[in-house]
Amino acid sequence: MTALNRQVIEAALQQYVDPYLNQDLVSAGMVTDIRIDGSSVDLMITLGYPCAGVKDLLVAALTPLVQGVDGVTSVVVNVAQRIAAHPSSAGQQALSGVKNVIAVASGKGGVGKSTTTVNLALAMAAEGAKVGILDADIYGPSQGLMLGVPAGQRPQPYDEKHFSPIEALGLQTMSMAYLIDEDQPMVWRGPMAGGALQQLLTQTHWDELDYLFIDMPPGTGDVHLTLSQKAAIAGSVIVTTPQDIALLDAKKGIEMFRKVDIPILGVVENMSLHTCSNCGHTEHVFGAGGGERIAADYQTRLLGALPLSLEIRQQADSGKPTVVAEPASDITAIYKDIARSVAAELALANKQGDAIPTFSVQND
Repeated sequence: MTALNRQVIEAALQQYVDPYLNQDLVSAGMVTDIRIDGSSVDLMITLGYPCAGVKDLLVAALTPLVQGVDGVTSVVVNVAQRIAAHPSSAGQQALSGVKNVIAVASGKGGVGKSTTTVNLALAMAAEGAKVGILDADIYGPSQGLMLGVPAGQRPQPYDEKHFSPIEALGLQTMSMAYLIDEDQPMVWRGPMAGGALQQLLTQTHWDELDYLFIDMPPGTGDVHLTLSQKAAIAGSVIVTTPQDIALLDAKKGIEMFRKVDIPILGVVENMSLHTCSNCGHTEHVFGAGGGERIAADYQTRLLGALPLSLEIRQQADSGKPTVVAEPASDITAIYKDIARSVAAELALANKQGDAIPTFSVQND
């Protein structure tokens, strides 16, 4: 019988490939302790991404692998999470109170970017993270409505230089919608919008967030450049539909992030498939496979595909997005799966200590 040691146990654990990290936990550096007492093995797995919904599945997958090692009679698998802060580089200052900033963007409007943002944020929170949302769409803020924040509610001062975010559905939130009347248009030139966004970003007292999602406005303008300069963004998520025109604009969004050296964490294909509520017939209304193609073209991953669903729209409009309205639904499961994948991508980068490159703009 081979003597039990750490190497033997690690070899058994390496048979399991984590679906979000796309590698085994030993190679990912997330097996943080192995204790061997005679024939008993006690494991500590510390994941770098929120994992409340998959802890039991992980324990169930790892336990028989270790029990199968010759000489092991009992196994205890403990699973925890530790969210690391993304390192910032020279020339960029980390946002106070925030570990990871994630920009959610699209090249055009109408693809469900804001709905995706709020559901991903809620999914990340449901998985055990502390999460916030900054609504960076200065001209058309919508997160207040989607989160059920009453019209006219204003953020309260925190000190002489900051104000407190508004708590909504367990998230810390800030939006231009909280500072103006809902029917007041923002007739501002680009620099004014950029300045307003900078104030929202830096003068909000974010309280120890693991993740701050930024709901970006459509396009590739001043607001995007302001964020690239002022916030150490850990990565971006691109939302598109399979429609050719949406994919064309999504490519522009990806190219924009590349020019300012912000990593692309992946692509979310929204409105991917419609299922008729009367007959059950399914149809790719906006085309098929577009998100997968664009992900392949830019050497990134398709994080997930969401259906064209009346319920998703109705729930967001009512102030209770799908993840809150139907926490056990198949659609919520997709949002949670995407959220874990996004967080796992950041966890690997943070583990390797990949600093965010210095901001730069090139004229091609």
